This record gives sequence, structure tokens and C-alpha cells, in this order.
Amino acid sequence: MFSKTRKFLFLSIIVILLTTVISACSTQNKSSDLNMMSMDQMPAEVQSAPVTVQTAYQFAATNPDIMQNIPCYCGCGSVGHTSNYSCYVSDVDASGKITFDNHALGCSICVDITQDVMRALRDGKSPQDARAYIDATYSKYGPSNIP
Repeated sequence: MFSKTRKFLFLSIIVILLTTVISACSTQNKSSDLNMMSMDQMPAEVQSAPVTVQTAYQFAATNPDIMQNIPCYCGCGSVGHTSNYSCYVSDVDASGKITFDNHALGCSICVDITQDVMRALRDGKSPQDARAYIDATYSKYGPSNIP
């Protein structure tokens, strides 16, 4: 009887561990549901940045329709930035070639805002809901850079 109990306990532990691993993998796949630019299209400075900065650049560059409507509150309006998008992208030419801005490489507020937008979208929130959250959370740091 003791042997059957040990086997049952061992199998139960295996099932719990497998369930945990499968759950963790499905959570990781959920983040990949966002449109992200390939890392090999990023400048070397972004490729060597911390992962949170890398993913913020990847997301912002691929989602101008969302990020041009998200303000930044780090004070970058004084350098001509007109949204959180412009913290990452300074120009897109007629052929679609992106010129990256290096501002967000050194600004945690810009990156935090983008990461919060990404998190909201992964959680099923709309871009408008994400914008409302950003305004409520970051307006204490300074004025919005969206005119």
C-alpha cells in the first residue's frame, strides 16, 4: 500500500510540475501576440540594450498607429517629441525606412510607458484604455508631449 501511495504522490508532483511549465509557456506566448519588429532590424545600440528597452523599441516601431496617440511625460516635448512613438522613431521615409531616435535608450519613463501600453494590450485593453491609464499614472511627472 505504501508503494502505491508513493507512486501516486510522485505522479501528482509530476502533473503539477508539467501544468506549471505549460502555464508559464502559454503566458510567454501571450506576449508574442503583439506586433513586434524583428530584433535584426534594430540598430546596434538597441540590440545591446536591456531586454525591456529592446522590446519597447520593437513594439513602438511596429505600432505607430497606437504609439503616436500615447503621450510621454518625461519632458521630451522640449526636444520636439510629439508622442511616445517619437521617443523611439525620429523619421520614416517614403520607402518605409525607419530612422531610430536614441532618446528611449536612456529614459526609463519612455520605456515604462511603452511597457505599460504593451501590458494593457496583452490584457485585452483597448489603446484608448491604455492611454487613459498612461495619463492617470504619468501626468504627475510633467506635461504631456502631445500638443
